[in-house]
Amino acid sequence: MATTILLADDHPLLLNGTKEFLEKKWFKIVATATDGNAAYNRIVELQPDIAILDFDMPKLNGLEIALEIKRNLLTTKVVILTLHKQESILNEIGKSIHGYVTKDCALEELEACLESLKNNINYIGKKLQSSIHLNSSPDSCVEQLTPTELKILKYLNKNLSSPQIAEELFISKRTVEKHRSNIIKKLDIDTTSQNALFLWLKNNPNIFNT
Repeated sequence: MATTILLADDHPLLLNGTKEFLEKKWFKIVATATDGNAAYNRIVELQPDIAILDFDMPKLNGLEIALEIKRNLLTTKVVILTLHKQESILNEIGKSIHGYVTKDCALEELEACLESLKNNINYIGKKLQSSIHLNSSPDSCVEQLTPTELKILKYLNKNLSSPQIAEELFISKRTVEKHRSNIIKKLDIDTTSQNALFLWLKNNPNIFNT
């Protein structure tokens, strides 16, 4: 079954160009919108698999729509497609949004993002990754992790949330979060970004093969 998508952008040329590209790739565009209110109303009505939203739009911006989707427990995943490179957007990865791609990247990267989301893996554009400072390297300090911390790191790499990990390991969510904090310290990860651990894992995909 084709992935259903809503597109929202207040620039008609960009909106139509993205729509044509994705339809050629066999994605199903169920609706388009040029302002935030219209986009959100169509998301509520149609419940698409994914909403690709511009950040700057009249009435509601892309992030405000994403927060409303989360607040109302809708299942639609959100990709922010924008010119902006903002920490506030990055901080919502894994919370209210699932993908973040800048418009100066090729449309092929948007396709890669959508394929990643189909596999329940959040996606951050390559240019955004390179602009984020991460201190640690694959070799640094992984050996210092306890067996439980290593298990948790592997679950995080599979995009599981703290409650899901707690259920898998039969421990409390609070214990998982304490272990997660210890992991961040041991890997010497820059904690100025709330998603630094996620980005570290994304930048070190072979860490569990060594």
